[in-house]
Amino acid sequence: MKRIYFLLVLLFAGLNVDAQDFYLEKLWETDTIVKTPESVLIDNKRNIAFVSLIDGMSWDKDGKGGVAKMSLDGTELNQEWITGLNAPKGMGISGNRLFVADFDEVVVINIKKGEIEKKIKVEGAVGLNDLTIDDKGIIYVSDSQEGKIYKVEKDVPALYLDNTPKVNGLKFHNKHLYAAIGKRFVKIDINKKITDVAELPEIGDGIEPIGPFGDFILTSWIGQVYIITTGGKVETLLNTVSMKKNAADIGWNPQKFELYVPTFYGKTIAAYQLKNRKAEQKEK
Repeated sequence: MKRIYFLLVLLFAGLNVDAQDFYLEKLWETDTIVKTPESVLIDNKRNIAFVSLIDGMSWDKDGKGGVAKMSLDGTELNQEWITGLNAPKGMGISGNRLFVADFDEVVVINIKKGEIEKKIKVEGAVGLNDLTIDDKGIIYVSDSQEGKIYKVEKDVPALYLDNTPKVNGLKFHNKHLYAAIGKRFVKIDINKKITDVAELPEIGDGIEPIGPFGDFILTSWIGQVYIITTGGKVETLLNTVSMKKNAADIGWNPQKFELYVPTFYGKTIAAYQLKNRKAEQKEK
C-alpha cells in the first residue's frame, strides 16, 4: 500500500507534470467474444469486474442484454451471470446491490445472490445511459436520448436536471457530479450550478477520476481516450478509430492504475496501465 501511495504521489503531485507526460501501456485484450460490451465496473472489494453486455444494437429493447462477471486479468468471463436485459449500459455499486441503467429502467441486482432484485421504472426516460452513485447512496442516471439527468433516491426516481443535450457519462466525485454533455466536460454542484471543466475533441462517454487533485480520464465512443489534468488541459491517450474499435464506458482500478476499455462493436475488453514518464524517471 505504501508503494501504491508513493506512485500516486509521483504520478500527480510535485513534478510539474503535463498531460503529455502520461501514456497508456497495453496489458492484455480478450478475444472478440464479448457480447457488445458497453461498460466495465471494477469491484476491488470482491476482486471482480462487472461488464454490461448489450449483445445487439445500442437502443434495441430486445431482451438480449445482460451483465457479465470477469476476472481482473481478463482470463475468466461469465457472460451468463445476469441475462434478460435490453440495452444495459452504466453501472454502480451500493452495498450488496449492483445498479444498471437499462433503456427506461434502473435494474437492481443482488450481487451475492446473482439475481435481479427489482426493476425501477423511470417514467419519461427513453435512453438511460450512464449511472453513478453519491456518498449517500443516491443514484444519478443520464438519458442521452432526451438530454436529461434523473436521480433515484430510496428506489424512487425523479427528474434532476433538464436541458443537458447529448448527456452521457456521469461520475460523482469529491462532492460534485461530473458529466459529459456533448463535447462539454462539466461539474455540477449541490445547487445544480454547472461549471465547465474542459472542452473535449469529440462527444464524451465514460468518466473516471484518476487522481486526488482533479485529474480525469474520459472516452469518446468513436474510439478515443483522453486525459484531463487540473486546469482543463486535454490530451489524447489512445485512438483506435482506424481499428474500428470503440471506447465506451471505461473501468478504472486505482490500486493498479489500470484502465479497462470496452470496445463495444469491437467485442473485446482491453486493459491498459496508466504511466507517467517523469514519474518513472524520478523513481529511477
